[in-house]
Amino acid sequence: MLSRIAAAVVPVFGKLTVTSEGETGPGAGSILVANHSSLADPAVVIAALRRYGVEPVVMAAAGLWRMPLLGAALRREGHIAVHRGSARAAECLDAAAAVLATGRCVLLYGEGRLPGRADSGEAAPGPFRSGPARLAAVTGAPLVPVGQAGARRLCSGGPVKQLAGAVTAPLRRPGLHVHIGAPVHLPGPVPEATLRIQAAVAAAWESAVRAQSGRRQAAGHP
Repeated sequence: MLSRIAAAVVPVFGKLTVTSEGETGPGAGSILVANHSSLADPAVVIAALRRYGVEPVVMAAAGLWRMPLLGAALRREGHIAVHRGSARAAECLDAAAAVLATGRCVLLYGEGRLPGRADSGEAAPGPFRSGPARLAAVTGAPLVPVGQAGARRLCSGGPVKQLAGAVTAPLRRPGLHVHIGAPVHLPGPVPEATLRIQAAVAAAWESAVRAQSGRRQAAGHP
């Protein structure tokens, strides 16, 4: 349901385009790792993935499960709560491995946090946590980098600025672009593998930024 909602709502708030280095998009049972720059970007990425028939299970901060309507939807659809800094932190990787074994894709964010900048400019991916590399090592699942650009123009900065951005977005309809990279083959050790996937996601993000910038220039916007 969340994928259907995102696919219907995101085009109202912005102009979404998608590119992929594979004709069919991510394969079944893939680990999808995206850059995290805004509270809005999960919806943008989910809407983009649905164009390829992919409705991923999302790994997200456990606090979202405490929101009345959203939490109920997340529980009902089997998305995975990440309890960072607690004894339950490792449980999410076990849950993700079980999902991958069924052939579904899992979407997660390697940074585990939003960038510190308050304006709506793009923010390059920051340092990654080891979760994606550890999950890939345990499951052997293909790991696909996903880069998105433009979501910060929907929602960024402090609470007031985020609300203002969301309210005015249907009028502004900023350009949004998601680029799906080719599967990454990781080296064995987790630290090296973490750096490799971080670099791959950064490259996918750069592709998304270039595509978004090209569209803005073609439309006559600075």
